[in-house]
Amino acid sequence: MYIADWDTFAEQAEALYRSDPLRVRYVLKYRHCDGKAVLKVTDDKTALQYKTDQIADVKKIEKLNLLFFTLMAQGSEADVPPVEQSEASAAQVLETAQKSQQSGQPKKGQKRRKG
Repeated sequence: MYIADWDTFAEQAEALYRSDPLRVRYVLKYRHCDGKAVLKVTDDKTALQYKTDQIADVKKIEKLNLLFFTLMAQGSEADVPPVEQSEASAAQVLETAQKSQQSGQPKKGQKRRKG
């Protein structure tokens, strides 16, 4: 079902993800010929969709992406501010995730330097 109100869509999408994070999928489709973006969050039982053609909604979509990235990296029980209030950038979330997962091992294909 398509949800016309962004705030309702964002709240229901977050609740759906937190209810069963391993089964929920999030898809963003953009059709350049129509100039429309369709967001879909589903767990195969419930499907939530939001359609927009407004440039102003790109910032909202970015914040929702950030929310899902954070929940996927930190777990569904993570205390994350609501989508409307989130002011963190995607770079900050990625930096935090990288710091928490860094180890002393070199990456695949890299050699350790002596000395």
